[in-house]
Amino acid sequence: MSVLTVSHLYKRFNLEAGFFARFGRFVNAVNDISFSIGKNESYGLVGESGCGKTTTARMLVRMYEADSGEILFHRGDSAVSVASLRKEELREYREKVRYVFQDPARSLNPRMSVYEVLVSGCRRPLKKRGVSEKELRRKAGSILEEAGLQASDLEKRPSEFSGGQRQRISIARSLLMEPEVLICDEVVSALDVSIQGQILNLLLDIREKRNISFLFIAHDLKVACYFCDRIGVMYRGELMEEAPAALLYREGLHPYTQLLFSCAAGNSDKRLVNSALQTQHSKPNTQYSALPSCSFAPRCARAAERCFQEHPVLTEASCGHSIRCFNYAS
Repeated sequence: MSVLTVSHLYKRFNLEAGFFARFGRFVNAVNDISFSIGKNESYGLVGESGCGKTTTARMLVRMYEADSGEILFHRGDSAVSVASLRKEELREYREKVRYVFQDPARSLNPRMSVYEVLVSGCRRPLKKRGVSEKELRRKAGSILEEAGLQASDLEKRPSEFSGGQRQRISIARSLLMEPEVLICDEVVSALDVSIQGQILNLLLDIREKRNISFLFIAHDLKVACYFCDRIGVMYRGELMEEAPAALLYREGLHPYTQLLFSCAAGNSDKRLVNSALQTQHSKPNTQYSALPSCSFAPRCARAAERCFQEHPVLTEASCGHSIRCFNYAS
């Protein structure tokens, strides 16, 4: 059963900014993205910086408005289009679909206490439900302990904590409204490896305890395979491959997926990497144009003439495993 369904999502931005900027050149940030997130499932979006992962995630909570496509939020047997939500409905939706940002140093107000950080934006809706200030403080302390800190930390400032502890505060803040979906945007990328493991295990515990679904955004494919059930690999706004995480780890088929795994392992396939480095600036940037070709072809060691003349569609290679490639290695 799906909690969120994304269908044919598109988003582009004007390439130049400012009042006097020319209009007409665009960055096609998200190109026809479709996926679903099931109940208590973790779905990963993985790819290099600038591939459209964060843009996709922000459209799910309408921080950005989609140019076209549909986002459905499922509640029981019914589903509501996120684009149709207005004011109070949108606020209630954002209580159920919470966003955890990459950099807690920027997302946590340094002038507030941890308690004020946790309850800001939540106090009024919770009081409407009959939650007193005393009960709210107890609830905040309990959630802070669930995140691996202490209730006595409520009166401290975010600056008194390490990066990993600040990320725990961000996670605790997202749990206060008892969400159904957490969008985790590169939540471990800025942390030391040992701290990354602690935060990932915390999220796994939260998922098991609260039956929450996750959209997990990362650039490290190995980290995503550890945490996620299914993964979509993005490149220049498109899904290049989608599969269960365990299957993708064993049998990643797309040349780009294989390149990401090689780089993460530190034993990169020299043929693939050298080809990528030599050709990435020698062809037109297809993210800025509408060339009818494979967007990865300029960097692909296996690219053939067809790859520069036709645009591959996402097709099913096996049950639950889809790939956008003419020449993948099976």
